[in-house]
This record gives sequence, structure tokens and C-alpha cells, in this order.
Amino acid sequence: MRLTTWVVFAASIALGGCASTHQLDNDVSTFSQWPAGRKPATYVFERLPSQQARPEQQQQLEDAARAALEAAGFAAAPEGQDADVVIQVGARTSATERELYDDPFWWRGGLYTGWRRSRFTTGLGVHYTAPIYEREVALLIRDRKTTQVLYEARASNSASSAASTAVLSAMFEAAMKDFPHVGVNPRRITVTVAQ
Repeated sequence: MRLTTWVVFAASIALGGCASTHQLDNDVSTFSQWPAGRKPATYVFERLPSQQARPEQQQQLEDAARAALEAAGFAAAPEGQDADVVIQVGARTSATERELYDDPFWWRGGLYTGWRRSRFTTGLGVHYTAPIYEREVALLIRDRKTTQVLYEARASNSASSAASTAVLSAMFEAAMKDFPHVGVNPRRITVTVAQ
């Protein structure tokens, strides 16, 4: 019995290490002209010419948005059938170097991050810097027949890493969290990211 207990304990520890989650804070802004009483229906993605030039990258972005759209009640239109709405998605990430000591709480762990990514600069000595990534996703929903914009949503945050597919999915989830309603712009929405 004792051996079985240890085996179960070891297995739970091993499995627990495989799936971790963390909370992701997003600043979300939404704008809506969604008609009262209209239910979400079928959609197709629309790609701008610049997005058509990078089809693999755009496909990954659309895949990241799919779960958030389904959670809001939308379904992808079957191949060859007309959709109720057309959806455009986009994302951007920009990196800037930040002086470690610009953070008033650098001593709570930022020092380690800065040390790992430190660089030596000429002049007065060593400067500790860490990249900060500004990340944003955007989603636009238009009526397929009239081309009227019905809903616009954006979610943004900053972090010490670029956006992975899991992070992009969580950001789209935050952007669509209140659909079809709007709230204070911007507002903080926290979602869970599975890693």
C-alpha cells in the first residue's frame, strides 16, 4: 500500500509539471453597433493584402482567435457557404529596452531578470536592461451583406516575452469577453493562459 501511495504521489507531481497556468492582465477596449436581439451566427475570416502575403502567419493568428469567437457564439461557415459576418484579426508586438532601475521595485526579482539579459555599454559602466514587449490584438466584425462594422475589440498588455500562440489566444479571449456589450474603455480583463 505504501509503494502505491508513493507511485500515485510521484505521478501527480510529474503531471502537475506538464500543465501550468498563469494570469494575464489585458487592457481591453470595445466598440459596438451590434443590433439588439441579433444572435452570433457564422463567420469567415477576411485577409488584407498584407496578410495574404504571409498566409502561414495569418493562419496561426486566425487559429488563435477561433476559440474566443466560438465562446462568443460564432461558428465558422462551412466551406462554400455564405457567412453572416466577416471577421478581420490582427496582432502586433514591439520590443523596447528598459533600464532595469527604471522599475521602482527592481529589487523584487527584476534584478535577476536584468542580470540575465544585461549588456555592457561604454561610458560610465554597466547598464542592466531588459526587453519589454508591448503586445496587442485587434478584431473587427462586419456584416457580410452591408459591410457595416458591428463590433471592434482590442486587447493589449506588456511583458518580458513575445506573444506565444497561447498568449495570443488568451488575449483574443479577453477582447471578446464582454461581446456584444461594451464597458469602460479601456478596462482591465484578466484571463488564464495555459502553458
